[in-house]
Amino acid sequence: MTVNITLPDGAVRTFDQAVTVADVALSIGAGLAKATLGGKVDGVLVDASHRIEADAALAIVTAKDPEGLELIRHSTAHLLAYAVKDLFPDAQVTIGPVIENGFYYDFAYKRPFTPEDLTNIEKRMAALSAKDEPVVRRVLPRDEAVAHFKQMGEAYKAEIIGSIPADQAVSLYSEGAFEDLCRGPHVPSTGKLKHFKLMKVAGAYWRGDHRNEMLQRIYGTAWATKDELQQYLTMLEEAEKRDHRKLGRELDLFHIDEHSPGTVFWHPKGWTLWQEVEQYMRAVYRDNGYLEVKGPQILDKGLWEKTGHWDKYRDNMFTTESEKREYALKPMNCPGHIQIFKQGIKSYRDLPLRYGEFGQCHRNEPTGGLHGIMRVRAFTQDDGHIFCTEDDVLAECEAYTTLLQKVYKDFGFNNIIYKVATRPEQRIGSDESWDKAEHALMESLRRSGCDFEVSPGDGAFYGPKIEYTLKDAIGRQWQCGTMQVDFFMTERLDAEYVGEDGGRHRPVMLHRAIVGSLERFIGILIEEHAGALPTWLAPTQVAVLNITDSQAGYGRDLAKSLRNQGLRVEVDGRNEKITAKIRSWAMQKVPFIAVVGDKEVAAGAVAVRARGNQDLGVMSIEAFAELVSKAVADKT
Repeated sequence: MTVNITLPDGAVRTFDQAVTVADVALSIGAGLAKATLGGKVDGVLVDASHRIEADAALAIVTAKDPEGLELIRHSTAHLLAYAVKDLFPDAQVTIGPVIENGFYYDFAYKRPFTPEDLTNIEKRMAALSAKDEPVVRRVLPRDEAVAHFKQMGEAYKAEIIGSIPADQAVSLYSEGAFEDLCRGPHVPSTGKLKHFKLMKVAGAYWRGDHRNEMLQRIYGTAWATKDELQQYLTMLEEAEKRDHRKLGRELDLFHIDEHSPGTVFWHPKGWTLWQEVEQYMRAVYRDNGYLEVKGPQILDKGLWEKTGHWDKYRDNMFTTESEKREYALKPMNCPGHIQIFKQGIKSYRDLPLRYGEFGQCHRNEPTGGLHGIMRVRAFTQDDGHIFCTEDDVLAECEAYTTLLQKVYKDFGFNNIIYKVATRPEQRIGSDESWDKAEHALMESLRRSGCDFEVSPGDGAFYGPKIEYTLKDAIGRQWQCGTMQVDFFMTERLDAEYVGEDGGRHRPVMLHRAIVGSLERFIGILIEEHAGALPTWLAPTQVAVLNITDSQAGYGRDLAKSLRNQGLRVEVDGRNEKITAKIRSWAMQKVPFIAVVGDKEVAAGAVAVRARGNQDLGVMSIEAFAELVSKAVADKT
């Protein structure tokens, strides 16, 4: 018997018997064997101890691979459970999956875990890691596994296994005195798990059902190296400083109120910021061939049934009733734009027809998912829909990417990640139409010179989409813009145009948004700039501060002059020391502070301080106005 193993570089290694992934790694080199965490056999992620008994393609997985980091985080969740059981034998373990940047594990215990408990659990995890105990897999019949965990007093695990079909075996992983149910795979030994941190404890219902008992969820993060862990923790510290909810309060921009959960109360300064974003996007509409429209907030249930949204999203839709008719507050604007398109006869000469709307939408998000102004129940989208022919699709998608790149650059974002989300299992329409739509999106990005990833199965039920994701100043990613190609909704709602041949045709509908939810985008802007918004967006662009009362009139006249030039100016005439006033406005992150004393009045000038404690010296009023106006125009 021989087993041929094909490696990623095309090299083939032949063995005279079945081999494990670890055996193959050792045959290549001791260094690789030591670094091996697992393998991918014919594309399937497996343990390092997995036996390969027939010819196969193998990629060795180490901590440098994305799959390696997944193995580390999955295994660290089990190490957490091991430590908890070691310290608190009466605790019951439930589930512990990998999540973005880390993992969690849910526990049932007689009292709440304290911060001191978390510290002790983390120390015990480190001690168990240092023991470098092997992680061993075994398989049991379902009923035997149920009995095994019941005997251990692990009722939750027994319940999970009991829901598995009786004819299926289950895999268990043990490390030292701890054994857990898991499909795997895992790292070879606990010594591979060195760089982790427990973050917090939160409540979680068993199996996510509020009717079940409340468990305790311990969150943690794990990384391949000490440096990566430290970078992540530093990023979290910076993110906390930039939290838009904290800055929203400090800068008096907005607040969220329990009387209307999931909606935003905009204060004057916050609404000024909102208007700057909206008016900028309105100019983008106007300058790029969009016609602004406005649809109703409430639409008949029957329309949502025709589009397919009712079946997919009704649990997240707010509904109401009038005169025995059922309506829904719109969660998106698409059906309304089709209704506008259908009014009057449209010709091929009218296409592409681009509609844009700052449409307020409502979605019944669960309370636990709400997050400041980033995740709300009432939001406004810079929503647009392009009605075009099939031949127009590629050019429209390419032009849209170019436009979006300019918009993001003006807002201070230059690092964009492009993903094409392809057809999901549950979808409408023919495969032929999906082929055309996916090809158009991918080809448009190629023509725009954009490298992109493919996200299989992540498209909407009616069409594939490009997802445009921003990478911010501290490395976080925010998915904002979209472009979706939809061959189906215009057919469902019977929209058509008269073609060059005189016949009736269905237009293709392109769904697109650049900033997406304005609320969320403003939250991203606040965090990206740590509240120190660019001059063109800053609610107050200039603060005029007089040193004594004798310069108050000069300060008011200066402010009036600057306002007449279109700048947003506030005057601070308080009877306070000038150092205290400067400190106060610096904390408000105002781009420019104009100080006026007797010398400035005599010279018809102003002493200028820029954000970041920059002393720009004394300059004429004209030169100062030009400086600020240029910063606004340049969007710096």
